Amino acid sequence: LSELAGLAGVSAGVVRGLAAQGGLIEAVAARDLPYPRLDPARAGKELAPDQAEAAAALVSGVAAGRYGTTLLKGVTGSGKTEVYLEAVAACLARGRQALVMLPEIALTAEFLTRVEARFGAMPGEWHSGVTQTERRRLWRMAGEGGVGLVVGARSALFLPFRDLGLIVVDEEHDGSYKQEDGVHYNARDMAVLRASLCDAQVVLASATPCLETWANAEAGKYARIDLVSRFGVAEMPRMRAIDMRAEALAPGRWIGPTLAAAVAARIGRGEQALLFLNRRGYAPVTICRACGEQIGCDHCDARLVEHRFLKRLVCHQCGESRPMPEACPACGVAGRLAAVGPGVERLAEEVAACFPQARVAVLSSDLFASARALKAAIGEIAGGGADIIIGTQLVAKGHNFPLLTLVGVIDADLGLQGSDLRAAERTFQLIRQVSGRAGRGARRGEAMVQTHQPEHPVIRAILSGEEEAFWRAEAAERQRAGMPPYGRLAAIVLSSPDERAAFALGGELARRDAPLRAIGAEVFGPAPAPVARVRGRHRVRLLVKAARGAALQPALAEWIGQLKPPANLRLVIDIDPQSFY
Repeated sequence: LSELAGLAGVSAGVVRGLAAQGGLIEAVAARDLPYPRLDPARAGKELAPDQAEAAAALVSGVAAGRYGTTLLKGVTGSGKTEVYLEAVAACLARGRQALVMLPEIALTAEFLTRVEARFGAMPGEWHSGVTQTERRRLWRMAGEGGVGLVVGARSALFLPFRDLGLIVVDEEHDGSYKQEDGVHYNARDMAVLRASLCDAQVVLASATPCLETWANAEAGKYARIDLVSRFGVAEMPRMRAIDMRAEALAPGRWIGPTLAAAVAARIGRGEQALLFLNRRGYAPVTICRACGEQIGCDHCDARLVEHRFLKRLVCHQCGESRPMPEACPACGVAGRLAAVGPGVERLAEEVAACFPQARVAVLSSDLFASARALKAAIGEIAGGGADIIIGTQLVAKGHNFPLLTLVGVIDADLGLQGSDLRAAERTFQLIRQVSGRAGRGARRGEAMVQTHQPEHPVIRAILSGEEEAFWRAEAAERQRAGMPPYGRLAAIVLSSPDERAAFALGGELARRDAPLRAIGAEVFGPAPAPVARVRGRHRVRLLVKAARGAALQPALAEWIGQLKPPANLRLVIDIDPQSFY
C-alpha cells in the first residue's frame, strides 16, 4: 500500500478512500513471478568489423564455460555496449545467467531500452530506486533461475544467482563501485572473485580503465580487447586547451571569452553545449567580510556549501543543512556574507546572464528528489530540450546526447590539487570521459579545457590522447613508490566522541606493530584525518603499506586483535582505500 501511494504521490489514506468508494479494485495478484524470457537469438545491431571481432572474442570466452577476465577498452562512442551484449546473448543461449553492473542509476533507463530492443523483453533491475516488492521478486528469481539478465548497481553482485555465467562491469574505472560505508569492498574486484568461484567470465568495459585493471592486462592476468574508433560516421572530438592566464576574465566570472564565443556559435547552429564543473552547489565557501568567519558545520570540520536553489547551507560530510542566514553567525553583522568560489549553481547564474535566451539544464545529484526525476531530465536533454547543459561528474557517465557538439571544462586544474595518489589518474579519466560526450552523432564535436597550467603532464596527456604513454608514466611512478597496484595499502580509521581516546588507541596500535613488521609492512600514523571530525566524532587515521605479495589480511587481523576498542570507539579497516579524507 505504501509503495502504491508513493508511486501516485498521495498518502495511504487516499488510496484506502478510493478503494472504499469503488474507485480502485482490490485483488490478489500473483507474487514473485519469473521474468519474461530474453531471446538470445533475436538479431542485434549490425556490428562494424572491429566490433564483430571483439564480440567474437568475448563469445568464445563465454562458450569456454570457465573463468576469465577481459578488459574491453574502447574510446567513447565505440559501441562497447553492443559488443558485450553479444556476450550476454551467448551466455543466455547456454542457459546461464548474466549480470551487467552500471555505476549510476541514471544510466539504467537508456540501457534497459537497449536491452529490450536487443532481446525483446526487459531484464531484472536492482538498485536503490527499485521498490521493496520488486527487490524481493528479483532476489527469489535470481536463486530459482527465473531471471536471465540482471542490470544493477554494485550490490547486485550479492544476489543469489543459481548459475551466473557472465559479469559485465561497465565504466569499470568509476569510483562509485567502491563501497565506503558499512562493509568496505570494491565491486570490480569482487566481480572478479565471484566469477572465479563460479566459472564465469568477467568483462571490464571502459574508455579509461583504472590503473589496476590496465596493469593486470599488461601482466597477462586479463585478456585485452581494444576498440580504437567510434562507431559509424562519428569521429572523436577535437581537444583544445584554453590558457586562462591569457584570458580577459572579469571578476566573479568563470567562463572565458574563448569558451563563451564557442558556446554562442553552437547555440546559433541549433546544437548543444555542455559546461562541466565537478563541484555541487552554488559556492564551496561562505565568508563574512566583516570578521573573516567561514561558516562551518557544527558537527564536522568542514565548511558549509551554499545551495542557492534550495536557499540553504549544506554540509557535504554529514548532510546537515540550515537556512541561508542574513547575518554572520559569529559577529552578527548583516549583509556582509559573500560566496567564494564557483559551483554548478553559480555557473548556471553566469550562463543565464551571458545567454539569456538559451534553455539551460543543470545536472547535479542533489537537485533531483528521485532517480525517476533524474532519468526524466536526462531523457528530455537527449531529446533536445536544452541548449546548454551544466553538470558535475554525473554527466561524464556514459550518457548519449546526439545534439551535443561542444564540451567546456571550466576548471581542469581542480582535481589536480591535494595529495591523493590517484589525483592524476582520476583527472585524466574524468576529463577524457566528459569530453567524450561531444560529437557522438553525425557532427564532429570539440572539447575546450580551461586551465591555468596547460604545460602540466596530465593536461598534455588529456589533449594529446596518448593514453598508453600516460598509463606507463603513471605506472612507473607508482612502482617506484611501491603504491597500488604495485604495493598494498590498508587504511585504519578510528573515530570517537573523545579525541584523546582515538589517539590513544592509534598510538598503542602503532607501538604493537610486530605482526605487520613480520611481513615487511610499515605503519604510518596515527594522525588526524584530513576531515578530523564528522558527525561529532573525532577521526584518526593510520596507514599500513606492504609489498604486493604480502599476506596483509591475516597480519592485520592479528595486529588489530591485540587490542579491544572501547564501546564508543569505532575501528574501520579499508583494504586498498580509494579515498583518504
